[in-house]
Formats: sequence, C-alpha cells, structure tokens
Amino acid sequence: MSIGSREVAAAAIRLAVTLNMEEEEALKSEFLGLDIKVAATNFGGEFIPAINKIIERAVVAAKREGVITAAHCDEGAVAGAAREAISQIVNKAIGSNIGGKIAIARHEEHVSVAVFFGIGLLHLNEIAIGMGHRVI
Repeated sequence: MSIGSREVAAAAIRLAVTLNMEEEEALKSEFLGLDIKVAATNFGGEFIPAINKIIERAVVAAKREGVITAAHCDEGAVAGAAREAISQIVNKAIGSNIGGKIAIARHEEHVSVAVFFGIGLLHLNEIAIGMGHRVI
C-alpha cells in the first residue's frame, strides 16, 4: 500500500474523533504498523484565547510522541498545519466555548493536522472538523 497525503490526512482525522484513550491507543498501534506516526491532545476553553494554546499543544504533543523533531522546520510545519485547520472553523467558533481534540499524523514528508471541535452555546452544540497539511 502506498501512503501519501490522503492516507496521512485520514489517519489524523480518525485519531481526532476517537471517543476515549483506549480507542486512541489502539489506533496509534494500528498506524505505527503502517509507519504513520501520530499524536493527539485535548483542548478547550473560549475560542479566541485558546487558539495559540491549541497550536502550542499540537507542537508539544508531536514532539513528545516522536512525530517530529525539535527542528525549526518540523515545528513550523505542525504549527502552520494546525493554524490552517483552525482557520477553517473560525466563523463557527468565534465568540463561543470550544472543546475537542487535535491530532497530528506523519509519514515521511507528509504532516497532517486535524482538529475536531465541539462548539458550545448553552446546551446547543455544533460540531466541526478542520484539516491542515504541510510537507517537511
């Protein structure tokens, strides 16, 4: 099986929508067998103040899990892809509280970041997914 940007993006999305840690760990093992490195982390809070924290958490999680190195180009690729993913959701999330998961997947030069948001206003929730991709 050839793995390219589509497969890496699909891996990030699948990881971002996991419901619990057990499911997340099972997917990590599955992807490791395909030579796709992955990492994920949860986030939440008021949307605007949370943006920089979400991007920082994505970079930290990717380094912690060995998806990227501490090299400037690796960190920049994840930060850029995370920012792109978040920018796709701005219109829905601005002024609201958000919570969800950000997932990073990498195979060779392909890096994808998926954000899965629950956007809340009282007891009414909207759901959104954003996707970003970079090449290292």
